[in-house]
This record gives sequence, structure tokens and C-alpha cells, in this order.
Amino acid sequence: MVFKSEIIGESVQRVDGPDKVTGETLYTADVTLPGMLCGKILRSPHPHARVCSIDTSKAWAVPGVKAIITGEDTRGALQGKVLRDMPVLCWDRVRYIGDRVAAVAAETPEGADEALLALDVEYEILSAVYDPMKAMQSDAPLLHDDVASYVGAPLELMAPDIHNGQTRLAWEKGDLVRGLSEADLILEHSFSIPSRHQGYIEPFASIIAIDDDGRIQAWCSSKAPFRARRQMAQALNLDEEQIKVNVTSIGGDFGGKGDTRDLPIAYLLAKMANRPVKIVMSHVEEYTSSNPTHPTFVRIKSGITKDGVITAREVHTVHASGAYGALKPRAYLSTHHYVGGGYRVPHAEFEFLQVYTNTVPGGYFRAPGAHQYTFALESHTDLLAREIGMDPAEFRRKNLVLPGEEDALGRPIQLTKVQEVMEAALKAGNWDKPKDDSCHGRGLALFGRQIGGGVAGAVLTAEADGSFTVISPTVDIGTGTHTIEKQMVASEMGVSVDRVQVRIGNTDEVPYDEGPRASRVTYTEGQAVMQACAQVKQAISDGAELPITVTVEYTAPEREDITYFGAQVAEVQVDRETGQVTVLRLVTSHDVGTIINPLAHQGQIDGGVITGFGLGVTEEFVTDDGQVLNGNLADYKLPTMADVPELQTVLIQTAGGTGPYEAKAIGELANNATPAAIANAVADATGCQLFELPITADRVYKALQQR
Repeated sequence: MVFKSEIIGESVQRVDGPDKVTGETLYTADVTLPGMLCGKILRSPHPHARVCSIDTSKAWAVPGVKAIITGEDTRGALQGKVLRDMPVLCWDRVRYIGDRVAAVAAETPEGADEALLALDVEYEILSAVYDPMKAMQSDAPLLHDDVASYVGAPLELMAPDIHNGQTRLAWEKGDLVRGLSEADLILEHSFSIPSRHQGYIEPFASIIAIDDDGRIQAWCSSKAPFRARRQMAQALNLDEEQIKVNVTSIGGDFGGKGDTRDLPIAYLLAKMANRPVKIVMSHVEEYTSSNPTHPTFVRIKSGITKDGVITAREVHTVHASGAYGALKPRAYLSTHHYVGGGYRVPHAEFEFLQVYTNTVPGGYFRAPGAHQYTFALESHTDLLAREIGMDPAEFRRKNLVLPGEEDALGRPIQLTKVQEVMEAALKAGNWDKPKDDSCHGRGLALFGRQIGGGVAGAVLTAEADGSFTVISPTVDIGTGTHTIEKQMVASEMGVSVDRVQVRIGNTDEVPYDEGPRASRVTYTEGQAVMQACAQVKQAISDGAELPITVTVEYTAPEREDITYFGAQVAEVQVDRETGQVTVLRLVTSHDVGTIINPLAHQGQIDGGVITGFGLGVTEEFVTDDGQVLNGNLADYKLPTMADVPELQTVLIQTAGGTGPYEAKAIGELANNATPAAIANAVADATGCQLFELPITADRVYKALQQR
């Protein structure tokens, strides 16, 4: 059922809103401590080179310099979320332009800059490889000698038979040869998707102060404080309990801020100088050396009958992992969530490779790997339909998975509303109505994924005055998490929302939490809050005196049998003389349960669609021999409000959500189908399917000329 009360289902004002709009919100870069030094990092100018020597003598002579460290000070220190293959500082080789070589701490930013320029590094240039397809060839330079020897290497997923292979995910279902033999038509297409940045405005900042007793006080722009603490401890061989991560607000994430980043370097500088150290990445550093998306190549082959039924599918996907796999939580992209795409495929083989290249290490982005693969899959789906003269929507109707059926990986899906969601998008998108002219086109695309589970927690106190305080271990990265927690407590405890306060807790005062990921927070953290409310009510019923504090640790199961889906229809106009594409309208439809806060919910949808719009038509890292050429906010074309087309949302409310009050996930469901919907609309208008993103005027023009 869909639940609604005076509090649940209302657009309660965000708890963090007033401080953010008045400038009172404290971000990591705002933290100032007595005696704090400015830390800066020297980065490699070469994509692949041996570090022969570093002369620090001139840098030490710069006034105000208090600490200098090089790879020799960190030899053997490797960091990573799971796979620890990234040096804290490079002591033998650099593997991409931007790799960290040395660091300094000085009294002023100017002094730190001068010290970096004074460092004299001697390199031996090595051959490099940037294309993952070339990296797999035997004559390509080998970036890592023995990947399996790294701590955290997922040995069951290693790809030792692939030159520069990092990990390999593969699934089989049925008999591919048989399935292809049953087809009347077999089509194969290849797609290319470049690297993009998450596009957050707040650059990553890291601060370390060491107490007199040796306790490490840390601040960082990470959405996962406990995981940042663990990664830092592992990299430097420290006890986790020796580190306290003090949490500040996070200025956007979109998958890009889940690591420890420069905390280990800040610690080593602070230890040497015996003073606090702050390192704030510049926007250029963010865009050229952090953790963007993976350049991806997808090849899809499908067999279909003449009446439009899929008989078999073969997929080969290669992700350019960059120089390291450290920034991926599992050392691979979680593509198992969505490779089936909601389609009924009786015979299938899927392969997803992560390959080392001399490029910026790839990380996570709002459903990792999803927009790349979905662009390929949904474009391929339209091509199949058009090849047999069938409407793309009708083709999908014939092949969509029904509840209780197996997806393309052989997993039974108990809950999916993909058909209802698609039909709602088609209706709102005027799919069956005549188009204005031959320059107009409409395109359809679908995306669905499972919800993440894992560890969460909450601390709830019933205060003596009848109010309630929640200390949350989950960072609110702009999604409204703390506002939703406030609404839950107010609803469960029978008080008004102004009687509930929510704040984020540091790693000393709250239970472990994995942090926001995989659209999980309302499901995981929400259930922890609900359990805390139940325990407080029971304590009050048992006669306990106020104040009462309960601490809940909760582990939510991964629900692989549930897939939440969204569908999008794009309407475009194409100038056939120039190739210029104007996106006129984007309709997005979602399967939702109880919406706890409609304003926050719609914000997630609108933000996701606009993100997908940027991925579809403007965003692309332009590189040359490993060098990012547009690594700044001026040249990297994030969409602005002036670019955004008309947006329309359709919500299909149904039961079965796994969150409190049967709420369903929404966080990563609105951005991944958008590029494919736009590409399919362009193909509808021009007859030209684009196989590469973004969809720019020059690419459309070339396609029109070739046609």
C-alpha cells in the first residue's frame, strides 16, 4: 500500500537548507585549526615513467616550508577501497599524468606552491598505453607486474590471462550457440563512451591534526567516514581506533567521494611538521587526477526472430580502469545489477573487463558503469526494432521480463513494474501522436537496477523535554537523508517535526555505516531509525525515565530479486544542415512506493535527468596521450539551467517497496537512460544512429553526411 500521514508524504523543509543558503554550512575546506599548514601535492607530468631521484634541497630552502615527503618516505604504502594497488606516493613508477610523487606543507599556499616548483624530479620515460583495447595486446607496456599479489585483490575475479587485465566479470545463461541458431536475424553493434567527471562543485579536502596523546583527528570530504578511516589505517598500518573522523557537510558526491583520497599524505606531513595540515584539491586537480568515469567500449550481438522476439544475446564490454583499481569499492563496476536490462533473454553470455591504462584511475558514478552500458543496450534495442520494421516500443513490449520470470542472467525477478512504467512514459511522451515535422524525433529508453543493502545504524535519544535527537552515521550528500530521518522519527513518536533534531555523528559516537551508495540509504538507514523508534517506545512503555538513548546497528539484505525501473522519452529537433540537436522535452516515469518527502524525491529525479542530459549531449573528457585537455570548469561542459529542456515526471505508485512505509529507491534511476533516449530520438529524426557519446553537432553532422 502507499502510506501517507500528516508527516510522511509531506514536503518538509530540509534540515540543512537554511544553513546552506545563508553560508553557515561548514565544509571540510572551511575547517581552520591553530597552526594549520597548507599541504600541496606534486603530480607527475608523464603518463608512464620511472622515478629515478627527487632532490628536495631547494624546496627545503623555501621560507615557511615545514614538511616534505616523497615516495621514499612511503615505500610500500598502498591504498584503495578494496584493491590496494595505488601508492600513497609513487616511489618507483608513475602510471598516469597526475600521479602523486611528493608533497609539501608550508605556512602559506604561496610557499607551498614555490616549494613544489623547487622539487627536482628525474624521470625515465616509459612507453604508455591509453586505449584499453590496445592495452590488452601482448606488446603493450605492462602497468602492474602481479595484480593478484595486491592486498584486497578479488582472486576469483582476476583476469591473469589478459594482458593488463584487472578484473573480469562473466555470466552465462542457456546455450548461446543454440539461441543464435534459432534467430532469423543476428545483428551486432559497437559503442564507445568517453570518461566524464561527477561534476560536484566542492573539491575534495583532507585535514589531519595529531593530538598530544597521538590520537589522529581527521576531516575529509568523504561521504563514507568509516570507510575513509579504514582505508587510511590500512594504507599506513595504523589501528583504526587511533583515528577519529570528524564529519562535515559534503558538497555533492554523485559517486565521486567515497575514498580516503589525500588523508594519508596529510597525516605524514602533519606528523613530520608536528602541526595540523590541510590539503584542498584545486578544480584542475579534481578534473585531471581524481576518479572520473571509465571510458567504455561495448559490443552487443543479438539474435531475434522475424516477429521481434530475442533468442540470444552476447555482450563484451571493456572498461578503461585507468592506472589503478583502488577507487572502485569492489575493484570492478557493479554491472551485475543491470546488464539484463529488463529483457527476457533465454540464451546469453556477458563479459565485462576492467583493463589497466595510463589514464586517470576510474571511480564510481551514480550507478557505476550504468549510463555507458545502458546507452549501448537501449540504442542496440532500437536498432533491432528498426531492422525488422517494428516500433521500438512494441519491440520492447514483446521482450520485457514479467514478475516471476528470469532476467538475462538467470535470476528470478519477483518485483518489477517495467511494463507499467514504460507505458506511462509513452503516454506522457505523446509516443503515438504525429510529430511536428521531419526534423523532430522521439526516443525511448529504459533503466532498472537492484537496491543496495549492507550495514547502517542510528542513535536515538528521547530527551527529558519530550523532544528527540537522532545522531546519524550517514552523511547527507544532498539527497535529504536527515530530513527524511526527522520525518520518520516524528511520525513514529507522535510529535511534530520541529521536536526532532538530526545531526551527523563522528566515528567515535555512532555505529559503523557504509555510507550512501547503491540507492540504499532510505532502505538501510531508514530501517535502523525505525528500529530505534520501536526500542524507545518499548522502553517508555516499560516505564523507563527520560532521557532514553538507544543505539541500533542494522544490516539490510541485498535484494537481488527486486528491480526498480524508470523509463524515459526524449523529444528532439535536429538541424539537418548543421547537425545541431535541441532537446525539447524529457519525460521520465518511475515505479515508486510511499514517497516520504515529495520535494526531495522530485529533486532526485530532476537532478538525475539533468545529469543524464549532460552525459548525453555535452560532457566529455577530451584527452591526448593521457593528458586531459579540458580539465577545468570552463572547458568541461556541464549543462546549465539555460540548457535544460522541459522536464515532466510521471509516478506509478505501487506496493512492495523495501524501505520504511514501503518506500522504493529513486537515487540512481533517473540519469542512466537519458543519453540513450536522446540518441534514439536523434535516430528517429534523422535515420542516423550514433554509436558514440556525447551527441554533439559535429557527430550528428558527420553521420548525416555519411548517410
